[in-house]
Amino acid sequence: MKSLNRSIKAEELPVHVTYDYQENLPEKIIQFGEGNFLRGFVDWMVHEANKQSLFNGKVVAIQPTPHGRVVPKLNTQDGLYTLALRGIENGHVVESNEIISSISRGINPYSDWDQVLKVAESPDIQFIFSNTTEAGLTYLQEEYEENDSPLSFPGKVTAFLYHRYNVMNASPDAGMVIIPCELVEGNGDLLKELVLRYAGEWKFPAAFSQWVEEHNQFCNSLVDRIVTGYPKDNIKEYYELLGYEDILLTSGEPYHMFAIEAGEDVAECLPFHKAGLNVKWGDVTPYRELKVRLLNGPHTLMFAACYLSGVDTVLEAMEDADLGEFVKSAMNEEILPVVNMDEEEKRQFADSVIERFLNPYNKHYLVDIGMNAVYKFKSRLVPTLLDYVQVNQKLPRSIVFSLAALIIYYRSDRQDGEFLIGKRGDDEYTIRDNKEAITALSQAWEQFAKSENVSQLVTGILQNHELWGRDLNELEGMNALLVECISGILKCGMKDSVKKFAATATK
Repeated sequence: MKSLNRSIKAEELPVHVTYDYQENLPEKIIQFGEGNFLRGFVDWMVHEANKQSLFNGKVVAIQPTPHGRVVPKLNTQDGLYTLALRGIENGHVVESNEIISSISRGINPYSDWDQVLKVAESPDIQFIFSNTTEAGLTYLQEEYEENDSPLSFPGKVTAFLYHRYNVMNASPDAGMVIIPCELVEGNGDLLKELVLRYAGEWKFPAAFSQWVEEHNQFCNSLVDRIVTGYPKDNIKEYYELLGYEDILLTSGEPYHMFAIEAGEDVAECLPFHKAGLNVKWGDVTPYRELKVRLLNGPHTLMFAACYLSGVDTVLEAMEDADLGEFVKSAMNEEILPVVNMDEEEKRQFADSVIERFLNPYNKHYLVDIGMNAVYKFKSRLVPTLLDYVQVNQKLPRSIVFSLAALIIYYRSDRQDGEFLIGKRGDDEYTIRDNKEAITALSQAWEQFAKSENVSQLVTGILQNHELWGRDLNELEGMNALLVECISGILKCGMKDSVKKFAATATK
């Protein structure tokens, strides 16, 4: 069977595979990140706009971390990959397979930083996109080395812009539109703040910071599409369906929404909406409130409790009577009531989320949702927890139980490089998070192994401001309830604990 690359011709493919390659387009976008989400979302949108001759540009994908593995695969396949969309859209079944050709090449900045700087010199480059996960949009103290890539994502952007500024003689026309897609509130504002911080610490000229401020647009954004990635469990069936092998095959749902805080000038240069895509230009706040609280919040709430109960995917969790009830009860009784939006609109969105969770085509793995889970809990569920307490003068028991499950999930069996390895029965899973979370949780469990004191474990974890943004012990009853939940899980196991909890949570 052939492998996917430019040697494959459209006329050789089955009728259910779409392939519309766009020739000789300039590179207009540099993208920090090359994972499943960006390829199934932004790069797909660029491809759709190119097909209609609305954008006419290509993407250069930059590997965000030293241990990335996608760039060599991208270059082997000439930047091509297949996006398989499966689901229900407007009451109709959607099953599409399209070869996406919007990426021109990938670059590993740790070995080829000079190539990244060469991209910075191109007058055709207009946009920066990114998705380096929430943990990537943070500050990391590091030195500036002109000929080497910074380790952090904001550091890379700073060095990239500084090189462009110098090569193009500080021209206002060299400024860029920067649209981070990390699921962080005010992501554009935060990235700008970090870039200016690095510029100051690296002692770049004040004129550079002024140029960043005046001639570059940092746009807050919100993204929404479930991209489940490489369908490893049924890849042979996909290859037979497509007629070729694709090591970057990416699957996801048809639903998509992209909200971008930018004006008409940006919308005209990036006319996704004219391509029929669901892109909202303007204030992202109402869309963020809905999406983060009612889609991402339940994802984070369910992943540990459901995975440690023995299921692997969101669909399996929702089809389980006890686990599904746990998730739906939390959404309806604890999350939905404190979302500040029109009742009908938020109810419709919540119902659509349940429908998306039950998409029979998606294999959305819970361990993937669990990546960087501590930060996700802080940003997605702590605000809901605090709002619920303020409104009801009591704790949201399902959210607290989900925190207990998360803490249990981070109980590792051993360490493997930067990450921890946990165990579910005989199965191992990788606990991926930033260094602070890994260190804090592993040390807490190491101490517990010596004392077997659940109260001490809980107190130490809750008081960590860096993890949660505040001392959660200060919430009345929080410590006691979390001790109760963790003790119950340790004694009875996760599945039985969820079953008991689901039966009593709303009483």
